[in-house]
Amino acid sequence: METATLAELLERPGVEETQVLRSARLGFMAYHGGELEKLTDIVASEAAERSGASFYGLTQAFDPLHHIPSTQISPAASKRLSGFLDHVDAVITIHGYGREKMRRTLLLGGRNRQLAHHVAEHLRPKLPEYTMLDVLEEIPKELRGQHPDNPVNLPREQGVQVELPPVIRWHIEGWHWSDDGDHGRAPDTETLIAGLAAAATSWMSV
Repeated sequence: METATLAELLERPGVEETQVLRSARLGFMAYHGGELEKLTDIVASEAAERSGASFYGLTQAFDPLHHIPSTQISPAASKRLSGFLDHVDAVITIHGYGREKMRRTLLLGGRNRQLAHHVAEHLRPKLPEYTMLDVLEEIPKELRGQHPDNPVNLPREQGVQVELPPVIRWHIEGWHWSDDGDHGRAPDTETLIAGLAAAATSWMSV
């Protein structure tokens, strides 16, 4: 996997940047989408559309892929990202991660702890076979999303960083990625999207 700056990445073929401004109360974001952290952009964009939240996405569909650390995803390099972050009060950022001992664990980091707990409470009853870690000290330090330059913390009310294990993005039988080819939507992926949309709708109604 190669490295590039955000400005360089945006100039490469196969990279698509999307900004949809809806509600200013909340937005969803996924900037490691496409072939990099699979399904993260689909989860974020569909949850945003269903709830009426805003959305920012960045997808890669080529090889080699480039993983830019979150702290280097700067709005100074993208007018669409800058406009999105200026528009929303808070954000839910969707990422993918993999840890063998945390195969069914969702991590809810970021600096808006009230929003993190809110999202966790909506997801727990819908996904009882998964663990929702929303106590910051229980999340691995490198996945807590606490750095001030992380885009999840740049909106006025900051946000929550949701880290998804691969299992919730797969069809368990056959181990195909959800939404891949003719395999359709994996049930857990659909439940996750519905839960995130419900959490967003509830948050924006207050």
